[in-house]
Order: sequence, then C-alpha cells, then structure tokens
Amino acid sequence: MKRILFLVAFAGIALSAIAQNTNKVGYVSTEYILKKIPAYKTAQDQLDKLSQQYEKEIETKYASLEELYKKYQADKVLLTDDMKQRRENEIITKEKEAKELQRQYFGQDGTLDKKKTELLNPVIEQVKNAVKEVATQDGYAVILDITSNPSVLYTAPRFDLSDKVLGKLGYKN
Repeated sequence: MKRILFLVAFAGIALSAIAQNTNKVGYVSTEYILKKIPAYKTAQDQLDKLSQQYEKEIETKYASLEELYKKYQADKVLLTDDMKQRRENEIITKEKEAKELQRQYFGQDGTLDKKKTELLNPVIEQVKNAVKEVATQDGYAVILDITSNPSVLYTAPRFDLSDKVLGKLGYKN
C-alpha cells in the first residue's frame, strides 16, 4: 500500500514538473545498457560457471547421501540397534552437511551472492555515474529505470536515454 502511495505521489510530482515544463523527465533501461557492456557479460558468464560448479558439487553430495541411505535400507534388517543408530546419525550428519553447503553457496550472503556483488557492482556503479552525468548535463530532474519498475505502463521512445548513457560509457548501441 505504501509503495502504491509512493508511486502515485512520485507520478504526481513528475507530471506536475512536466506540466510546468521546468524539469525534464527521462528513462533508461539498465537491462538494455548492461547487455551492451562486455564486462557485464563476462561477469555473468563467470557467475554462471561458478553456479554450475556449486550445483554439481551439491548434487554429488546428495547422490552420495542417497546411496548411503539405500545401503542402510538394504542392510537394516541385519544391523543391531546400536549399528542402526550410528548409520542413521551418519545419514543425518551428511544431510546437514549437504544442506549447509547449499546454504553457504546459494544462501543470502552466500559465496555466490558475494561473488556477484564483487563482479557486478563496479559495472553497475559505472552505469549509475553515467546516468548522473547525462542527467546533470542535459538538465533532467528525474530519470526512471523502466527495467526495475514494472508499474511504468508506457514510455515514449524520445525520452529513452539508454543509448545516451551507453555513449557516455564509451559504447555504441
């Protein structure tokens, strides 16, 4: 509800600024811009490879766990209560290890998340700085990102500053 009120208020301010013709409003598509930057694609490729490596490692752990469980089920009738308890504890421990590894790699603030921040933030900061430069040089009061704001229903192409930002970064569209 607060987000809707914020968007309505923001739209009202933006529209009044346009109506007064004292401030300009433009938009960019950061998705479009980032796809045009080779460093971003390289970073994404590195993250994809790392993610696949982590997934494979976790799948191996779970496959090992599955085999351990199947062996336990097959041997269960021959085991003493003490042996059953030890094998069950071993299975539980291995399952916890697999889940912990998965959390370490893919969880919030996990290894992949940290690597993503490390690789992508410099490129994203460059884009933000270029947007600020374009806004300052050309007198824009507001520049919206249509990639991250799905509530924008229509944008006129003449207000799209994405190619201008790419130019500021030294890339052609």
